[in-house]
Amino acid sequence: MDGKVRRVLGDPHGLTQFGVNLQELAPRAVSALRHFHTTEDEFIYITEGTPTLTTDSGKQTLSPGMCACFPAGSGDAHRLENRSDILVRFIEVGTRKCSEEVHYPDANMILHRTAVGTRNFTKLDGFPY
Repeated sequence: MDGKVRRVLGDPHGLTQFGVNLQELAPRAVSALRHFHTTEDEFIYITEGTPTLTTDSGKQTLSPGMCACFPAGSGDAHRLENRSDILVRFIEVGTRKCSEEVHYPDANMILHRTAVGTRNFTKLDGFPY
């Protein structure tokens, strides 16, 4: 995604059970395709700027000090978008599971990641992408 920078914070210090990243979104950038995880929790904490959080419930403007949580299997697809003219920064923390499915409902896509490290994509109906 253009305008997005991710700095990995946990890996260099030996964390293996969960990931910690500092992300930056330039003006007009988005964090990802709207998605949800089936087996991984995800947490974000806004440190700078006012991103727009889009979920299945609608849109909400976040500000520094606010957080959002997305429990594994909730089915609540989400993403952040920087609609402002200033940089957005946030901390992202997420579980690391060997196998995982990530659903992208707006793109008609599911990412399947297996315990042996293979990754493949299917459409939401299970047919190859």
